[in-house]
Order: sequence, then structure tokens, then C-alpha cells
Amino acid sequence: MGANMTRQPVRQALISVFDKTGVVDLATRLVAGGVVIISSGGTAKHLRSHGVSVVDVADLTGAKEMLGGRVKTLHPTIHGAILADRSLASHVDELSDRGISPIDLVVVNLYPFEATVADPNATVSEIIEKIDIGGPTMIRAAAKNHAHVAVATDPDDYPGIAAAVEQGGTLPEERQVLARKAFAHTAGYDAAIVRWFDRDDSLPGLLPLTLERVESLRYGENPHQPAAIYTERGAQGWWREATIHQGKAMSFNNYADTEAAWRLVGDLSRPGVVVMKHMNACGAAEGATLSEAFGTAWECDPKSGFGGIVALNEELDEDTARRIVANFVEVVIAPGLTEAAANLLASKKNLRVVTARFPETGGLDMRRVEGGMLVQYRDSLATAGGDVPAEWRVVSERTPTDEEMAALRFAWTVAGHTKSNAIVIANGRAAVGVGAGDQSRVGAAERAIVKAGDRTVGAVAASDAFLPFRDTLDILAYAGVRAVVEPGGSKRDDEVIAAADESGVSLVFTNKRHFRH
Repeated sequence: MGANMTRQPVRQALISVFDKTGVVDLATRLVAGGVVIISSGGTAKHLRSHGVSVVDVADLTGAKEMLGGRVKTLHPTIHGAILADRSLASHVDELSDRGISPIDLVVVNLYPFEATVADPNATVSEIIEKIDIGGPTMIRAAAKNHAHVAVATDPDDYPGIAAAVEQGGTLPEERQVLARKAFAHTAGYDAAIVRWFDRDDSLPGLLPLTLERVESLRYGENPHQPAAIYTERGAQGWWREATIHQGKAMSFNNYADTEAAWRLVGDLSRPGVVVMKHMNACGAAEGATLSEAFGTAWECDPKSGFGGIVALNEELDEDTARRIVANFVEVVIAPGLTEAAANLLASKKNLRVVTARFPETGGLDMRRVEGGMLVQYRDSLATAGGDVPAEWRVVSERTPTDEEMAALRFAWTVAGHTKSNAIVIANGRAAVGVGAGDQSRVGAAERAIVKAGDRTVGAVAASDAFLPFRDTLDILAYAGVRAVVEPGGSKRDDEVIAAADESGVSLVFTNKRHFRH
């Protein structure tokens, strides 16, 4: 008895949904509990076709639908019934004077604006028509008055609502949770509309961002940090469309490292392989076969590759899979895999095996700072396919050979995906030494040289930003590097060029840097 006293009985429910999932079952249970269903348009027709008794909105308002259905529920009879504060005698009396019965439950979902925008064949007029007006108005009205009214925007909530009604009504805490969810729903919907209007504005004055939690993760970068992965509403990342064939659930660090590996390997010529550790490549190669590319990539730095991510830009075959399982890695990601490869990988039960499409290029790149965001367009290298950008120019006396130029293109691609300061040393189309995230460019070069060992002899090197002094080039040349690519643009470019000429090293300027902090 005491528990039921806190419940808000549901005597009238307004149902108006575009997505009809589960609505018949909900309405049937409500009617069985003595609830009067109010509806209109396609929803009323759908419910009647399944034997559910419905009162038309027009019969309550005395106003027929108009403007081709644009105006149906925008009427004082409907919104007065939703918004009335039942604790205020003046509100109750006013409803009574107008012959209006309160609405205790609002079940609404909205026109599919985001799905329409995603349709490449949708016209502007079709998109505009999918901007819902009455739906958000009813949702917000019910959510505002959640002290007395329950609101449902998600079919997953229908069973719980029906059960609550069958137990005597909705509880205050239930209505509050539903109200919060409803406001989040309309906020995301409005944000999608704003983003569509801003489609031709690179950095708009207001950047609404709605994130929906997909799943909670075991923890973040460290066990004491709570974490989850969210999706931007209306967007589909590769990871949401991916298939995880086996292994443990993906962790925070797995997602971060796999994203970095997946973007880099997508920029390599095929077949290409990347071994990623802590957001930096510790191996990368292009080869005649995928198996060859993996072997060469792994040889770059096997110690660092232990427990890393392997990304491949072609279907994973049996031979390559055999080489992978001979080592310990956390994640393998590829655009596909053969049945034989899948069988081999299955022997490593904890190994996460993922197939996915490649990430989209471009778009906004955001980084959280306290109280705000740093926002930029995502960097693009545009060097895939083996092409050397037209703006590259040789500034040294010695011109790189065709083979060296191809190696420079490869090293430049890897450097562009490596944390600054970055130096990448490559033999042919394979990294042999990666110096990443160093506070000085000399330090990055020294680390890359240590990793490469005697493989620096005859190799090439790439620097993600210009060489501010000749010291980095001198160190690389002394180690046996024969060609270097860097952006140029330093006050001391002449000194760096002179150093290259003194050592007989080819030097190429790209006229574009690729810092990655």
C-alpha cells in the first residue's frame, strides 16, 4: 500500500512514433491495464491494424491535421494535458474548466533526420522534412513535467514502463531517469541538425557534440581510472562496424593503439603491415606479399613489438597468420581473413582478432583541455599508393635514386603517424629504426639509430618537422644514412643543406610538416 502511494497512475498515454518497434506490445499491455491511448497519423493506423483501440488527437483537439501532417499535436489541449502540474489546484481547475484530462505517459520517437542525412540520394527538401517539430516539443514538455508524467523515447524502455503501469503506475525515480534520457535524446537530435547546417563551415562558431556510451570498459589507461567508449551520435566509426572474431574484450589502450595502427597501415601501399606499441609504430613495412611485409615489420624492433598491435591492409592469409601466432601480440586487425588464417589465430584464445573497414580520412580531430576542446582538421599525408607528392623538391647536390625516393616516401608516411619529435629510418620500404616522442630531434635520431644498428648503412631517414640545426643530419650521415626527407623552413636550412652536400647525402624538402603531439 505504501509503495503504491508513491506511484503515478497512468490513465492516458499519448503515443506518436516513427519507429514502430515494440509499440504494439506496449500499447496492448497499457490498454489491458485500463489506459486510454491517444494517437494520430501513421501510429494510430498501425495500432488499429493490430487491434488496439485508439483515440485520435483530432477528436480531442477538434482540429484536423493540417499542412500535410506538419501540425497535429501542436495544440493547447495536448500540451496542457502534458504540462499541467497536478500539485497546483489552479492547473487542475483550468484543465477541468476546459474539459481536458491529464496525459500521464508520452511515448514519442522522432523522424529519422540523421538517417536521411546519411542517404547520399536525399535532397535538401527531404532532409528539411525530417526535422521533427511536434515530437521534440512533446518530449520536452513531458520531461519537464516528469514529477507527474513519464516519457519514453527508446523502445528498450517499453517493457519496464508497461510493468510499472501494471504495478499501479510509474515511480518518481523512474520518471526522472526517463526525463534525463529524453532531454539527452532531443539535445542529440538538435545537435545533428546544427551539424547539417554547418556542413560547409569548417570551424563553426558553435560545435555541438553528442556522445552516446556504447560500452563500459574494464578501466582506462590504468586500473584506477574508470572508462567507457562513446560514439558520436549520427557517426559510424570503423570500430562500431568491426567484427571481433575472438579474444578478450577490447580495452581502452587496445582501442587507442589499434586506431593509430589502423590509420597508419591504411596510408601504406599494399601489401603493408604495421606493428604498433603505445601509439607509435615499432615496425612498418610494405612487401611483395603480406607475409613478407609482416616479417620485415616485426624485425624492425621485436622487443618493442611484444604485446603490441598488428595491423594489415590486405586480407590476412594462412602464411602470415602462422608468422603472427609465433609471437605475442594483443590485437590483430585486417580488412578480412581467410578461414585457414582464422583457424590458426584461434589457437591464441586471448588474442583479439578484428576485421573492419579502414577509417575515414579528414574530419575534425579534437583534444580535451580543461573546460574546452582543441579542434583541428585531421592531418592527411596523401602518400599512399607509392606516389611522391609533386611539391617535394631535392635541395642537395646529390639526387636520390628512384629506390631511395620510394624509401623516403615510405619513411615520411611512417614519420607522419609517429609522435613528435620523430625520426624514422628505413631500408627500402621497411622501417628499421623509429625514434618517437623525444623532446629533441637529435634525441629522436639517436634513438632511431640505436634501434636500427648497422641497418642504417645505405638507409634513408624522415623527420616529421624541419631540422633546426645541422647536428641531426650530421648524426644520421655518420651512421650511414644516404638520403633524408624533411619539411624545410628552418632559418638554418642553408647550413643543413651544406651538411648534406659535405656528406654526399641527398636532402629532400616536402614543404609540409606533420607534427603529432
